[in-house]
Amino acid sequence: KKRVMLSILIPVYNYDVFALVNNLHNQCTKSKITFEILCLDDASNLFTIENQRITQFENTSFLTLESNIGRSAIRNLLAKKANFENLLFLDADTIPVHDNFILNYIFQINNEEKIVYGGISYQSEKPSKEKLLRWVYGRKRESISPIERNKNPSKFALVSNLLIQKEIVKIYPFDETIHEYGYEDLLFFSILKSKDIQIIHIENPTYHLNLESSNVFLDKTKTALKNLKILKNSKKLSQEDSKIIAASEYLKKMKLIQIFTYFFITTQAKIEQNLISEKPSLFLFDLYKLGYYCTLNIK
Repeated sequence: KKRVMLSILIPVYNYDVFALVNNLHNQCTKSKITFEILCLDDASNLFTIENQRITQFENTSFLTLESNIGRSAIRNLLAKKANFENLLFLDADTIPVHDNFILNYIFQINNEEKIVYGGISYQSEKPSKEKLLRWVYGRKRESISPIERNKNPSKFALVSNLLIQKEIVKIYPFDETIHEYGYEDLLFFSILKSKDIQIIHIENPTYHLNLESSNVFLDKTKTALKNLKILKNSKKLSQEDSKIIAASEYLKKMKLIQIFTYFFITTQAKIEQNLISEKPSLFLFDLYKLGYYCTLNIK
């Protein structure tokens, strides 16, 4: 039986990653594989002392970058630093739902060229009122069964919990022109889809723990939509990849974009009121994203 070798790669930014590393280290040790855990901090100013504690674990390193390089570049750098061919990317603000998390991925490792996404989960306990939008969105739109995800593999995959071969990241690296939050996963997976690289979805979720406030989530959404516009303009993403691009193209074709954008601008404050309330509507959130995207394209 060939020995499994695994590099676990965790980009860190202003987050205490000790509990996650502790959990992974225990699971890897129990499963008797050859492994390393590489944590790379993108020039944080929080939790820098706390995170140093993870260097007490064997085969684990924690390095801090001098200056911030962004979400895509740090993943490429982690992949370069990895010593093994099988890479497991995990976000710092996640934790495995099950104790057989590492074993489930080990069973997936063979010589086929493929990517395996384990899924994402949200704790059932309702968060405080000001964090509800991110939680409701996550539970309804991200926490999806593998059967559903496998119907459209590139659309539902995220890099927050992903097993991938080093060679694939080397040939198709993350797009480093994307520095800010938003759509870097979608772009990455749409490229892999176009190269016929198989994306497999399994039931092996991590909890997403770090829920930002609804206001912060709205700001991040706007940043992401600005990214989407850049990616569309540079022809890196098209309406096949994104419902928002498709819907705005449809409005353009029907000569309704002006009216829709005007409607959005006049109701934006009201919609935002709902989104930061105790009962955020995802239907309004979809309208909001489309409306905001349209305002970017009219300017």
